[in-house]
Amino acid sequence: MSYGDFAYIYDELMSHVPYDQWVKLVKDKQEKYSINEGNQLLDLACGTGELSIRFANEGFAVTGIDLSEDMLAVAHSKAMEHQQSIQFLQQDMSELEGLDQFDIIGIFCDSLNYLQTEEQVTQTFKSVFNYLKDGGLFIFDVHSVFKVMQVFMNQTFALNDEEISYIWHSYQGEHPNSVEHDLTFFVFDEETGSYNRYDELHFQRTFPIQVYEAWLKEIGFELLDITADFENTPPQTQSERIFFTLRKRA
Repeated sequence: MSYGDFAYIYDELMSHVPYDQWVKLVKDKQEKYSINEGNQLLDLACGTGELSIRFANEGFAVTGIDLSEDMLAVAHSKAMEHQQSIQFLQQDMSELEGLDQFDIIGIFCDSLNYLQTEEQVTQTFKSVFNYLKDGGLFIFDVHSVFKVMQVFMNQTFALNDEEISYIWHSYQGEHPNSVEHDLTFFVFDEETGSYNRYDELHFQRTFPIQVYEAWLKEIGFELLDITADFENTPPQTQSERIFFTLRKRA
């Protein structure tokens, strides 16, 4: 999907997101499971590059891929500001092409949930498998069915701040276990002294853990662990974010 104007206010809206916990999780999994010591990392659906830059700061050689040209423009600018050499490419993560293989591939911040069909999800897993080195790690997280159906569904979220305000309505999507987020943002323009309005419609869909697990095993991944909510514990009934760690068999 294309984020349009949303890309340029995304970081401010997501300032509360615990990005460092994703970095710690990846480093912990690499130390625990990786059979190679490579540092080539592919950050799929990298958005504005917030995680890509953090990984680069930790010594990873990072490539970031996103579908949104606007997101990538922000990411490139931020990487230059942080004096990090990161290759950013515009591609669909379900149709990767022309890449080298990587030691670690990640899809973070529930980005996989933006894929609408089973075919897109499974094709993404196949693309990851093809571009992962033998013994390499694949790490991703998704919203749980509980979060989509019980936390998001038919809820309204709002923020009233001096610089940015928003109204966010979530309602049932077209597919099972899917949600549509109808967002309206008001962003203060210092030059005019008024607020500009932006409207975005975002779609997310998830699947039961067992479905993801079956797809991944069929493709050939070795399942290392499934945890939840940044805790090194198995998912529970009301877990909201599910983490999968897999390895490409050598």
